[in-house]
Amino acid sequence: MRVWIYFHKAPIRVLLISKRRNIVRIKRSMLKVKIALAQEKVETREMLSIYKRYTKRQASAEEMQIANQQFIDILKGLGLGVFAVLPFSPITIPIMIKIGRMVGVEILPSSFIDQKNNEK
Repeated sequence: MRVWIYFHKAPIRVLLISKRRNIVRIKRSMLKVKIALAQEKVETREMLSIYKRYTKRQASAEEMQIANQQFIDILKGLGLGVFAVLPFSPITIPIMIKIGRMVGVEILPSSFIDQKNNEK
């Protein structure tokens, strides 16, 4: 009922504000994806340099654990990429993420997980 009262008083203003709010929300989500992909890029380059040093027997065990963890993140991203191509992916991917978290399996790569979720 409140929405109807506001809509009745200033319909154009309400529409413009809601449109602007949606645009800002989309921009923020796209920036989050951009930052996460940039972080994945840096981590992947580091992984490749560690594997290169490993072939020369210059990498430590800790570095290999970091590189192997990043390789697992890459495989997680590829797995989600397969589902992104399928029809109804905007519905199936969030459902898969929720079910995975309920079971205790994290489907998203580490750079896409919010820091707030990591602290909990």
